[in-house]
Amino acid sequence: MIGDLLEQIKGKRVLVLGDVMLDQYVWGRVERISPEAPVPVLEAQSEELRLGGAANVALNIRSLGGIPLLVGVTGADNAASELKKLLESSGISGDGLVSDPGRSTTRKMRIGAVNQQIVRIDYENHEDLSAPVRDLILARLEELMPDCQALIIEDYDKGLMTSGLISVALELASRQQIPVAVDPKLKHFQAYAGVDIFKPNYKELQAVSGTVFGNDEEFFQAALQLRRDLRIKNLIVTRSSLGMYIFNGDGPPRRIPTYAREVFDPSGAGDTVISALTLALISGADIDLAAELANHAAGVVCGIKGTASVSPAQVLASYREQR
Repeated sequence: MIGDLLEQIKGKRVLVLGDVMLDQYVWGRVERISPEAPVPVLEAQSEELRLGGAANVALNIRSLGGIPLLVGVTGADNAASELKKLLESSGISGDGLVSDPGRSTTRKMRIGAVNQQIVRIDYENHEDLSAPVRDLILARLEELMPDCQALIIEDYDKGLMTSGLISVALELASRQQIPVAVDPKLKHFQAYAGVDIFKPNYKELQAVSGTVFGNDEEFFQAALQLRRDLRIKNLIVTRSSLGMYIFNGDGPPRRIPTYAREVFDPSGAGDTVISALTLALISGADIDLAAELANHAAGVVCGIKGTASVSPAQVLASYREQR
């Protein structure tokens, strides 16, 4: 069944709108403490650049066999140049990206030793887009939306997604009668009413509910209330090692367990989940099968150091191992 679904995914076109990032990794070894301050001295041994955020969603769509059309904003800096090179080498068009000289490209530098992250340094803007840049983004959306079968919104709250832009994007998708999947941040939860897939994590659901859940019943009630309030078709709540919970009725949720054999690094797993969910749904799967596919895909990337993508062969291997 999963094998057939992976075949049906091939060639599906998905518009990805969201905060693109450049992920930078510096790995080395620590053998002494600095004489200048009580901190470790890292002797750098390797560096690597990878696609992050909405760009990693696009990469996952590409690696699973789909065709991503990416819309987002970068600065006019070296990080933007590196990000576009990575997109090009991955077979992903950067034509939907808008360059804004007034902001920096979001970049996350992770520094670690012996497979353990020591510190992360973020370079980013949180200010909303200027009106001229926003208009360029809207033009990209209007141009690309008719050529897609789904819209993914990857909201990392870095200034791209505003209530106004979200409203227009949802209206354009509705006009084209294509499903919308959202990986949200708390700031704009209420703006995503009526979407087809809404994927917060457990911590975000607690935050928007204003409470720390004491048991599963409190968790279930909060999720059901959010789904009713926002008229969400499929609410997917990810819960780390416990897998994901599907709410799309008034009854208790279905839980899809995690398939990760070893959680080496969870970076980017959420990007993989939203990509696989959306591709599966527009390829004819029901939400339960789509979630199963997504959990297998996420299980694979959790076993890879750094943000990563997953191939159909890796997903199929994971599925066969769990049968």
